[in-house]
Amino acid sequence: MQRLTEKVAILTGGAAGMGASHLKRLTAEGASVVFTDLDRAAGEALAETVGERAVFVRHDVSDEAGWEQVLQTALDSFGGVDILVNNAGIFRTGSFAEAKLEDLNRTLEVNVAGTWLGIQKVAPHMRSRGGGSIINLSSMAGFVGMPNYSVYSASKWAVRGITKCAATELGPDNIRVNAILPGAIDHTGMFNSGEMEDLVPQLLADIPLRRFAEPAEVSSLVVFLASDESAYITGSDQLIDGGRSLF
Repeated sequence: MQRLTEKVAILTGGAAGMGASHLKRLTAEGASVVFTDLDRAAGEALAETVGERAVFVRHDVSDEAGWEQVLQTALDSFGGVDILVNNAGIFRTGSFAEAKLEDLNRTLEVNVAGTWLGIQKVAPHMRSRGGGSIINLSSMAGFVGMPNYSVYSASKWAVRGITKCAATELGPDNIRVNAILPGAIDHTGMFNSGEMEDLVPQLLADIPLRRFAEPAEVSSLVVFLASDESAYITGSDQLIDGGRSLF
């Protein structure tokens, strides 16, 4: 049985990587999805592959005006919004000595302001439909401290804070808000080439399950939180890191 039949979702950062995995899984479970990305060519190609239940809109999530176009597309194409997956994000690292202020500002603009804007713009439409589910992609780096991650971690800790505030504020409207905190996800092949390949043994040794996650495993969690199966879960941090954050 499809778990998201007749549901409408907005998914940011959906043209590649984990976002593309989420898109395919959401539509496979019966949802209609408006998905966004900066990469127009990849987005349009993916929409054509997925079919009529996927509509692509080019959008920078930090652009407030652009959110209106995304919402209008969802309303015109599918009649409303039941699910928001704030997946878009950028990844920048560096020590305190090396990182630049512009790196921090842009990371916060995309990862934090983009998430905040999505909630602000979509929640009223969910309220009019009697509720909904908002899923924010944080990170294990938003749960533990790691060297050279201050820029990225600052944004992902903030996403967790936004999640908890939104859950308390929107709960009376039957709008659930949860955060997913992935660990190492091997969706780019980065662990199998170049300098990263030499680091794989130590990276795996730090993960109790001794492997990296597949994007599909994170997508399964997205579907669960989007579905009525998680109807009494809100404000939660859903770690999916193979146990890496245990120590």
